Amino acid sequence: MRILVTGGAGFIGSNIVDAYIEAGHEVAIIDNMSSGKEENVNPRARLYKMDIRSPELDLVFAKEKPEVLNHHAAQIDVRKSVDDPVFDANVNIVGMLGLLQASVKHGVEKVIFASSGGAIYGEPQVLPAGEQTALDPLAPYGVAKVAGEFYLSCYHALHGLNYTALRYGNIYGPRQDPHGEAGVIAIFCESMLSDREVKIFGTGEQLRDYVYVGDVVAANVLALEKGDGARVNIGTRKGTSVNELFVILKEVLGYGKDAVNYPPRHGELEKTYLDDALAIEVLGWKAQVGIERGLEQTAAFFRDR
Repeated sequence: MRILVTGGAGFIGSNIVDAYIEAGHEVAIIDNMSSGKEENVNPRARLYKMDIRSPELDLVFAKEKPEVLNHHAAQIDVRKSVDDPVFDANVNIVGMLGLLQASVKHGVEKVIFASSGGAIYGEPQVLPAGEQTALDPLAPYGVAKVAGEFYLSCYHALHGLNYTALRYGNIYGPRQDPHGEAGVIAIFCESMLSDREVKIFGTGEQLRDYVYVGDVVAANVLALEKGDGARVNIGTRKGTSVNELFVILKEVLGYGKDAVNYPPRHGELEKTYLDDALAIEVLGWKAQVGIERGLEQTAAFFRDR
């Protein structure tokens, strides 16, 4: 297939690009390189260094003629979305609309959308949270992801544009950036390898559904052929605490210090993890990498780097 991946120089997107190319697909990337890295870009992919809101977007679609749009480019900083919700909406809602318009105009057959199982459910009353859980985002970032899903169903109804929305848990693994709005695992690895203080905000008992990036890649490969019209959790059914992450990584990396607790961050969720039953049913997907093996592989990446 001809596939266009937005955010394809970033952490998740670049791993997906590698898998698509390995499977024999023809891949082009749109990335403004705000968080993407040159070293992540597969040499067999064509890279367009541009924002998804660029007026040149139409020219890329006209040239590449993608059959599938895999949309991972986003403003991902939850706290930034709270501080500047207009900017967040401009990138995550208006930017996506431009992509959907171009997709309809240029005959894209399917959109695979990176949604968020962590942000759209808020603080779920029942765990693990299934896709039927009420949508209750507590930050503009989550609102934008919900809007993206509804725009997909709207464009399907109006224009016949097929889609699969993947509601991710907390993704970690090789190539994650430990700086800026990064996952706690990447930050811990960097701090431990630099022998710096490891900060835990709050009690450290907050539970999240940590999904290894290789498993997320597998879901994106399966979604090329499956999951039409579905909004699917990509999670493990298991919550892991920040304290558990610290203990495992401390042993793996030989870190000699204790963590330092800081006041909790305002608005942070206490417990959320995702039911994977629908992913098993419609994608044939289930996470294969457990948290301990995933942390070992992630730590090895950061150590080698």
